[in-house]
Amino acid sequence: MEREKLGSRLGFILLSAGCAIGIGNVWRFPYVAGMYGGGIFVLFYLFFLIVMGVPVMTMEFAVGRASRKSIVRSFQELEKPGHKWHLNGYLGMTGNYLLMMFYTTVTGWMLYYFYQMLTGKFHGKDAGQVEQMFQDMLSSPRILASAMIIIVAAGIFICSRGLQKGVEKITKVMMSMLLAIIILLAVHSCTLENSLEGLKFYLLPDLQRMREVGVWETITAAMNQAFFTLSLGIAAMEIFGSYMGREHTLAGESVRICALDTFVAIMSGLIIFPACFSFGLEPDAGPSLIFVTLPKVFVNMAGGRVWGALFFLFMSFASFTTVIAVFENIISFAVDMFGVSRRKAVIFNAVILLIASLPCVLGNNLWSGVRILGRDVLDFEDFLVSNLLLPIGSLVYLLFCVTKWGWGFDKYLAEANAGRGVKMPRALKPYFQFILPVLILVILIQGLMR
Repeated sequence: MEREKLGSRLGFILLSAGCAIGIGNVWRFPYVAGMYGGGIFVLFYLFFLIVMGVPVMTMEFAVGRASRKSIVRSFQELEKPGHKWHLNGYLGMTGNYLLMMFYTTVTGWMLYYFYQMLTGKFHGKDAGQVEQMFQDMLSSPRILASAMIIIVAAGIFICSRGLQKGVEKITKVMMSMLLAIIILLAVHSCTLENSLEGLKFYLLPDLQRMREVGVWETITAAMNQAFFTLSLGIAAMEIFGSYMGREHTLAGESVRICALDTFVAIMSGLIIFPACFSFGLEPDAGPSLIFVTLPKVFVNMAGGRVWGALFFLFMSFASFTTVIAVFENIISFAVDMFGVSRRKAVIFNAVILLIASLPCVLGNNLWSGVRILGRDVLDFEDFLVSNLLLPIGSLVYLLFCVTKWGWGFDKYLAEANAGRGVKMPRALKPYFQFILPVLILVILIQGLMR
């Protein structure tokens, strides 16, 4: 059976960017940027995005494009006879399933809050009532399960329509709307009273703030954010490499995707900080920023119902594009490995994901007492993916592409530089072989210590 291909270059870029762009761009990037010195953190982040994120992304794309296969088959296609690099494929696919087990639930939170904002449920609520609404949502298995089922069902429907007619077509629309909405929201936030103070806090380099939290802590925080924002290591990018043509170099395409991902992250801060400072609220970390702090802002804002609905629609698109991309990876794996039709792969995996997502749904209510290594269900699943599987998978892709025991640097470079655009310099080979692995190991060790 001939492998499906994406219909356009734009589709490839938006699909890949949609996978990279997620909730971490919105509720984590602005907070850590504010905490670690504003503009100085952003500069470190951009540096590590270029020296770490772009190279590893080109490696995932190269393995996918050269093999035209999903994660396990891609290593089998390219590895030397008798080698076992393909075992990493099973680890990566575990990461895809784990990611979907909690991401479908959290995406459901976004969708539910969009509904709440759109229907005016927050109207007239004070700060305490806004906080209680978040707790009420978490304590309701019915609400969380219903929202999760809607997300999984929507993903099933889109992926069942095929790569071009379903995944590519819908993602193009959603990403275009996402970018339009985020620009509109950022412009509105920057016109609010006292918004300039928020912009200064966010964007101006603050060496004093960086010294207070620590220079090394700032650097490692920027390194972590740059690495994790791209969802590298579990073949989330590799699968779209397997669908792309050879007209353009992989470095050029990777830079474009990273630029889109960074644009959304930075624009999110332009929404959040001016709005919070305008209404005298401190931006907090984690879920409380999105589901408590920002609703308090929208409640007090003129036209807040409309702006709040737009914000959570943007958040729903940001997280749902990731769900679609990861679901497509899982489906492609099933088709490649077991030779089943796309339709059967979609139905089979839909049932698995509906069941596998239930622990996260119940983790904040009926199973709230369950702790695994001191973490609740959602945090534990997130820990496994973010702190373990992503860095390990990225390290394997790196070593596979640049060592003589794997695919080899010459073959990787030839694939990465095929086509028009920015070429990957051969002079970077020592950096890829000796320095970049150490940087990824630092991220892995730090993650395991958290």
